Amino acid sequence: MNTEMWLAFTLASTILLIIPGPTILTVISYSISHGYKTKLPLIIAVALGDSTALALSLLGLGALLAESAFWFQVVKWVGGLYLLFLGIRLLRAGIKPSEIHQETEHASRRKLFINTYLVTALNPKGIVFFVAFLPLFIDANSNVTHQLWILALTFVALATFNATLYAVFAGKARQLLSSAKTQRVFNFTGGSLLSVAGFWALSAKH
Repeated sequence: MNTEMWLAFTLASTILLIIPGPTILTVISYSISHGYKTKLPLIIAVALGDSTALALSLLGLGALLAESAFWFQVVKWVGGLYLLFLGIRLLRAGIKPSEIHQETEHASRRKLFINTYLVTALNPKGIVFFVAFLPLFIDANSNVTHQLWILALTFVALATFNATLYAVFAGKARQLLSSAKTQRVFNFTGGSLLSVAGFWALSAKH
């Protein structure tokens, strides 16, 4: 994997991570309702959750792609179509009320950690997304498994940093996510990026 490909992956991942999903909404909700002391457990939970989801994705994916050029192309086509589907759906999405809610029930940091970890690690869409997204940045002529783990570690680091920023600035983040204008920007940016990634995968020659 060359530096340009890694930088492209880093940029694409950064843009995608900025778009709030279930994990970020959970982090913001808990950060606001339970205060500063919960931020560290939440951030650790996101890092471990993404690591778990990536590990589940890569355990089979790395071996499969390294074994067969045919399956490498199959995964790229399936992944490209999946990303294109997600992009079009996001572009067509309407403005929905913010899913962030105020948590009033007292909860321990351990409970918040477990909840956030489970939301992050066991999201089937997240696992499928990793399988579809990572191969777009793989050079089939190099060590596939090694490249997958480099991309995985990069993504976990970026996801952890992203969760940290959202947790620290939870109040402001909640205000922004409640704005219809901001949601339109998120939908357009995310949908456009996913659609481009899908077309890229489908047009890839190798």
